[in-house]
Amino acid sequence: MSLGIRPSRWPRRWLLWFAAGLVLRLVFVCFPRPVDDDTWDYLQMGHNLFHYGIYGTGTGDDLGPSTYRLPAYPIILATFEQFFARLWPNTWFTTVFLFQTIVDLASGLLLAAFARRFFSNRAAEVALALAMLCPFTAVYSAIAMTECFSIFAIALGIYAAGRALAAEISGSRDLWALILAGCAAAFATLLRPDGIVLFGAIALGLFFYTLRGLAASQPVRFALRRSLATTSFFCIAALLPLVPWTIRNWADFQVFQPLAPRYADPGELSIAGARRWLRTWTIDFVDTATVCWRFPGDYVDPAGIPSRAFDSPQQREQTLVLLAEYNRDYALTPSLIDRFAAVAGQRIHTHPLRYYVVLPLLRDTDMLLRPRTLEFGLDVFWWQWSEHPAQSAWAVFLGLINLFYVAAAAWAFIRLRVPWALMFVSYIVVRFIILGAMENPEPRYTVQFFPILIVAAAAALTHSRPLTRRLAGSSARELR
Repeated sequence: MSLGIRPSRWPRRWLLWFAAGLVLRLVFVCFPRPVDDDTWDYLQMGHNLFHYGIYGTGTGDDLGPSTYRLPAYPIILATFEQFFARLWPNTWFTTVFLFQTIVDLASGLLLAAFARRFFSNRAAEVALALAMLCPFTAVYSAIAMTECFSIFAIALGIYAAGRALAAEISGSRDLWALILAGCAAAFATLLRPDGIVLFGAIALGLFFYTLRGLAASQPVRFALRRSLATTSFFCIAALLPLVPWTIRNWADFQVFQPLAPRYADPGELSIAGARRWLRTWTIDFVDTATVCWRFPGDYVDPAGIPSRAFDSPQQREQTLVLLAEYNRDYALTPSLIDRFAAVAGQRIHTHPLRYYVVLPLLRDTDMLLRPRTLEFGLDVFWWQWSEHPAQSAWAVFLGLINLFYVAAAAWAFIRLRVPWALMFVSYIVVRFIILGAMENPEPRYTVQFFPILIVAAAAALTHSRPLTRRLAGSSARELR
């Protein structure tokens, strides 16, 4: 299945955009970001699987199976370690970054191919430029975490689902596109639990648009049968790769767990009650950096807890007592977890609208619009100009770039210039609901929106309208 954009046929400007994107990512590779703690967890789990046949954390007698992380990225890291660690013991991570550079460039090409097919050549060039020069996706080429591959899976899903829908509406079936879309959704899910949102969005889009496109010219029963068959092909391709992981979890833990647990492996102490207390007041990345990442395992400064965490002086006193008990050992005991959960229950009962609506919306807004300081080594308190004027200036600059992508994409959706909009909007909405329900807001969780933002922004900047309407009209005439 060709992308329809052979390098030999590219306009010269396209080659320049591609070269600029390559240079940008190589700059990040030459100056890589600090390795995240999650990276070592991924690597350890993949290493243990390859060397000891056990997918889990720990070493020696402490090594045991785990469902803590989904297996795709640990296997990728362990594969590179297996092949390159002996050759370059201290620098083999560079090979991971170079491969991720290739993957991220491929993501941009897929988005350009989608824009060329459903908009115009001009929109394709703009999409390519936006993808190549996007610092927020490019930086993850040099960070050993799942984001680079997650972005690729989403870009591949967008491209393949678009091809599959175009074929369905024209009265044919592109089986390879359906399989490719299913593989993209499966890959996204095996990278991160929230990757399942891509599966749901594509399934909804395939069913709805196939049904609507065929119902205009065919009996409803035929259109319904066709849309169900199309969606079923995709679902089979997307869910089959999850079967080995699900079987393994049942064999090791006797639980049905096709994704990954939020907090702990089966049988381990759950800290969900204490985390629920965090969800009653956290709203921004500062809360994540100063409290959530430390809780449990490190000292939590009571002065870092904002006043919105308390509904009354009595509740403030009660909470500070719990924090003092926690800070003695930096651990959460079952009793302490239950008492934090009780405080959370009081706050939720008193202000349910705040807990279920206001705070999730604030967390989503912060994750989408806050300057992305962590990836670029900038201070989390980016607005304190007197402390670090250069870092503050860079943070504002990055925040404006981020706002440009978001605003341009929003304008395209408002002006109905995005094809298969229900599929994209459903992905955005469901992912926002999931992110808003998390107690640890991080801007990196919204980087997966950028494939959609790039395609929509390309439509807005070129005043393009989707060719899907023309396609639907011509296919309806042909079927008559």
